[in-house]
Amino acid sequence: MKRVDVAYCLINDPTHSKVLMVKNVDEAGDRWSLPGGAVEKGESLEQAAIREAKEETGLDVIVHGIVAINECVFSAKQEHVLFITFKSEICGGNQGIVRYDEISELVWMDLEKAEQLMPYYQDGLQKLIHGHGITYLNEGEK
Repeated sequence: MKRVDVAYCLINDPTHSKVLMVKNVDEAGDRWSLPGGAVEKGESLEQAAIREAKEETGLDVIVHGIVAINECVFSAKQEHVLFITFKSEICGGNQGIVRYDEISELVWMDLEKAEQLMPYYQDGLQKLIHGHGITYLNEGEK
């Protein structure tokens, strides 16, 4: 079974009432998620989250602590996936879809609707936005 790490960015608006979501184009059909994707070889979780946010939204972000870790085994694909979600903040760039082959929509979604579309955040996005994240420290190579 192959291990896959996926890093996501939870980006909320200043009022904490909306999150930035992307509609993914994939083999399972269109599905909504936070901006993010697979960690590439030699890349840290933080680097992957920042790169994926830029690739999917056109925005530059900084990441803070980890707010959620989800895990799933996809037997048909023989993949064991860890989904790591970072609380993130926009620090630059221009919002817009960069990869039309992967992303069909980019929307600031109301929290209630976002939670319906992403029910895998067990305690809801509101708690992730207002709660305290887990400190993330990349200790680098040793």
